[in-house]
Amino acid sequence: MLRFLGRIFVSAQTQRSLNPATVHRCFCSAAYPCLAVKPIMEPKLYRPPPEVRGMTSLDKDAFTQTITVPALRVPIGVLNKVVKSLKKSSIQRPGVPRVVQDKEQSSDFRLVLLDPRRVSSPSSFSETEAEALRSFSVSEELHYYELKLTYDNLKSEEVLEAVLPQGQDVTSAFSRVGHIAHMNLRDHQLTYKNLIGQVIMDKNPGVTCVVNKTNIIDSTYRNFKMEVLAGEENMVAKVKENGVTYEFDFSRVYWNPRLSTEHQRVVQLVKRGDTVFDVFAGVGPFAIPAARLGASILANDLNPESYRWLQHNCKLNKVESKVRAFNLDGRAFIRGPLKQELPVLMRGTSAVHVVMNLPALALDFLDAFRGLLHHQEPPCDENLPTVHCYGFSKDDDPDTDVVERASRSLGFPLKNRCSVHFVRNVAPNKDMMCVRFTLPKDVLFGSDAEESEQIEEPASKRQKCEETTNAT
Repeated sequence: MLRFLGRIFVSAQTQRSLNPATVHRCFCSAAYPCLAVKPIMEPKLYRPPPEVRGMTSLDKDAFTQTITVPALRVPIGVLNKVVKSLKKSSIQRPGVPRVVQDKEQSSDFRLVLLDPRRVSSPSSFSETEAEALRSFSVSEELHYYELKLTYDNLKSEEVLEAVLPQGQDVTSAFSRVGHIAHMNLRDHQLTYKNLIGQVIMDKNPGVTCVVNKTNIIDSTYRNFKMEVLAGEENMVAKVKENGVTYEFDFSRVYWNPRLSTEHQRVVQLVKRGDTVFDVFAGVGPFAIPAARLGASILANDLNPESYRWLQHNCKLNKVESKVRAFNLDGRAFIRGPLKQELPVLMRGTSAVHVVMNLPALALDFLDAFRGLLHHQEPPCDENLPTVHCYGFSKDDDPDTDVVERASRSLGFPLKNRCSVHFVRNVAPNKDMMCVRFTLPKDVLFGSDAEESEQIEEPASKRQKCEETTNAT
């Protein structure tokens, strides 16, 4: 069901439709014999001139056109009250004023521009609006105004729909990472990539760089291969998520703004005094918020850049005394620092969490826990770690799929011993899931210790293990 709903959601996002055409014929009032009257055809009303179709280099002047919109003539004395009353019916376009000078009358009047898609005659006003106009002694007679529309008055999707070939998907969607807009263009859009980048930058205040993913996530360090489409080539971004500030080089580390809710969900399970082992920590979206809550953190990432920015962000958020950072392969981190710390922690009363957010591989890393403590005596008071392990699934039943894969990796059946949380639909037929379970004693202390290294993170680096208080 989740996959079905996800497909519907993606389909709804990618399909666009125009409202049925309605033609309004407007007649000039006696007071305005000089103003031309033009039929207003709704689907084409704000559509740029057809000559822009196929443009690959942005020419803003080519989007200029003049349209006719209805208006009300309003005395200045009641202008603000009328504008407030007509909020739903007045024109709402980027950079277009709702009130303009009435050139045909004295300075005691202004024209309030109306949305031609909503107002075609006096009867178009709602009863509430009509009553307000009567109370302010404003005539419902419509006048007409020649409105010059430019590129600046168009929305990004309107520009792109006019430029790209008809019948092809048009995207104006992107992920915002600080000043960077990150797009994922399809092959048929690449011819227009620089124009698309410029439009996105123009229409979104604060965006000064637009990039496009040119390949899948780098298999070594999970960072995207990307190309700058428009703006400055400054990849060092500053973002704020759930009250925490992060800085990082977006071209060299992994960051997904769509995981903000998931980060918060897991962190809220952590209490003061708990210990968190973050096996694939990235720049710290789990580790740093948990440290701010008073937990002790051991955070690891294979990518030297992620490790460096993790240390930087710990200092930035003043939690360096709570976080120990490591630059290890995930399996080495489990069999090294985690193994060393776990026996003492299990004799305590505070909870222990293991977060494994590398959905492409994390489920396969669970076998590193097999027999991890098999040479040690199990503690009498069990305080077994809680594991939060992420995975992708293309299965029709993703819940069952990730549980079965986790069970195979652990060598222990997790059915009815775990919970599964749907995180997000990342692509058609591909879901991101989180399996949560208590690490079984039979796995930790069993004799079936696995020394297999076949699913290591690639390009393992030399160990860099130090407390962030000593980081440079």
